[in-house]
Amino acid sequence: MAHSYHSCSSLPATLPLFPLSGVLLLPRGALPLNVFEPRYLELVDRALATDRLIGMIQPAESEDEVLRPKLMGVGCAGRIISFQETEDNRYLITLAGVCRFRLAGEIDSGAAWRAGVCDFTPFANDLASARDDDFPRERLLSVLKTYLSNRDMNADWNSVMTAPAEALVNALSMMCPFDPAGKQALLEAPTLAQRVSTLEALLEMSGGESGPVTLN
Repeated sequence: MAHSYHSCSSLPATLPLFPLSGVLLLPRGALPLNVFEPRYLELVDRALATDRLIGMIQPAESEDEVLRPKLMGVGCAGRIISFQETEDNRYLITLAGVCRFRLAGEIDSGAAWRAGVCDFTPFANDLASARDDDFPRERLLSVLKTYLSNRDMNADWNSVMTAPAEALVNALSMMCPFDPAGKQALLEAPTLAQRVSTLEALLEMSGGESGPVTLN
């Protein structure tokens, strides 16, 4: 069932948190997730039983080195819009990005997963679609073509040429294999124009990973 959030006050003050390094969710973006750890299966169960919202956030430390890593200061709330349970007890879900938040602190979830106090007010503008005014599509396409050709990657150029500015920028930001710091910079860019500038800079300087990837 669809749900629209028109103001920060309509969003919950706390969210279950899903820390995942190198993974980016942006408002109005779609993020597929393969959930298999017991604590996160339980987290998804909780979300499905309530408002279907999950806070995606990157750890600031490696979970390989720290049992409970510190978290980045900014994440993004996502709403479960599709759900499938597999025969081997995994969940395949898709999150639709709703609004970014500043992590104001953590609370005891009473479970193995973490929960945070989320302040959405710094990102209230996320609840309205960004305008396409003065979108530098040709410049972005030029940088993107160089990036893809250097890595033997493909793109659906018809979609790239016709996609709305925000949808294109968010899809590229989420799908390109930037490092966690780059992903966080894209997340924290205050405006679409600043995200475009950050994306162009990352495309120009990123080493990336070679391999066929289709952006569509």
